[in-house]
Amino acid sequence: MPGLPNGFGGIVPPVCTPMTEDFEVDTASLERLIGFLLDAGVHGLFMLGSTSETVFLTDRQRAMALDVAVRTAGGKVPVLAGVIDMTTAPSLEHARNAAKAGVDALVLTAPFYTRASQDEIVAHFRTIQAAIGLPIMAYDIPSAVHVKIERATITRMAAEGLIVGIKDSSGDEANFRGLVMDARALPGFAAFTGSELLVDAALLLGANGSVPGLGNVDPAGFVRIYDAARAGDWQRARAEQERLYRLFSIIYGGTPGRMGFTASALGGFKTALMLRGVIETNVIGRPLTRYTSEEIERVRQVLVEAELL
Repeated sequence: MPGLPNGFGGIVPPVCTPMTEDFEVDTASLERLIGFLLDAGVHGLFMLGSTSETVFLTDRQRAMALDVAVRTAGGKVPVLAGVIDMTTAPSLEHARNAAKAGVDALVLTAPFYTRASQDEIVAHFRTIQAAIGLPIMAYDIPSAVHVKIERATITRMAAEGLIVGIKDSSGDEANFRGLVMDARALPGFAAFTGSELLVDAALLLGANGSVPGLGNVDPAGFVRIYDAARAGDWQRARAEQERLYRLFSIIYGGTPGRMGFTASALGGFKTALMLRGVIETNVIGRPLTRYTSEEIERVRQVLVEAELL
């Protein structure tokens, strides 16, 4: 059975899902993107997360993306599959499909739409873990699912053996520090930040790694932060982080009012990948709005300034 290696850590990008002009998964572009990430030295691939536009994909398309990822990764790095749905029953189906695809671990959010208590969140995780048997990382993203997995709940589930780590996209850095401190008493538990902008700081706190959406665009930069941190060269890590901080402005390439923030951010990533020749189009899932030529030019200028074009 696949699983995460002992001491799992590093840079694990939440992989974009390239699309064709008719909103299908562009498998050729996805293969190129995964190859691009692997060549940069990433330590894992997180498929079907928020940056992957999972909620825009049908079950068939989710399966296609996982098949490409597992096949293209070829065991070089672990493949983690997001399990994001409103209740336990559909989440269980997604988890079963991911296991059949041969992924190494699941990344599970709290259920949403129907607001769940902390005890109900634990029951949700317990059901998935008992049925599937793959390692599970908790995915705390209250901005999207509108319920927070509290720190005490994380440590409770880790102590019970339900989860092996967390991807923290809560934006609550003080709480994340507490999780990292708690993890010292939880053998094998891995704490990953979902922030692109504070990777150096998170690693200094003792985090195991990062799951940066911007890592699709410049994976080598994030790997350099991680390598510098492991070497104790915090000045080099900070300099690289500050460069990536400036690059992150690509997510604001969209015109406010014409599109929402989600379209601007996802469109910024995909436009940058298109301009770098990694993927074919910057199509994003419906009903979100695609970048115009003027907005593409804004991204191009940021890439030129970052010496990525």
